[in-house]
Amino acid sequence: MADNQKITPLIDRYAAGAELLKRAVSGMTREQVAARPVAGKWSTLEVVAHIADFEVIGVDRLAVVIAETDPSLPGRDEQQYIPRLAYEQRNFDEQLQLIDLLRRHMTSILRTLDDSALARRGIHSEAGPLTLEQLLERVSRHIEHHVVFIHEKRQALGLS
Repeated sequence: MADNQKITPLIDRYAAGAELLKRAVSGMTREQVAARPVAGKWSTLEVVAHIADFEVIGVDRLAVVIAETDPSLPGRDEQQYIPRLAYEQRNFDEQLQLIDLLRRHMTSILRTLDDSALARRGIHSEAGPLTLEQLLERVSRHIEHHVVFIHEKRQALGLS
């Protein structure tokens, strides 16, 4: 039997991310997700659009590290995405569905692996060598990080 003691909790944390995000935005109206209640910060819609775009990148990075040997992982500049990819015009529900679908898709792939796969690595253009374990941690932390800011916006809107 394969050894999964280390990878299983990492996969479980990763898989829980989409539900964590859905709970954070639950009950918000279109006006509330588009609002900018905290000066100088993104709206909830922009946060979710950002998560969706970088979820695509995260899934690609995980997949290429699983499939290839020491692949290149180019860095991305999130600040270039906001003005050029129409975050404020995105369909909020579609963004949530995309994140959920990508997480479920990658979770099914990750569940086929054992602990030995965690040592596979890619070479990030800015961070250098990153193992599958490190990438999985980073991608899992991304939603968790942004949920804090969504709660801040909810509070500013009087929703929490």
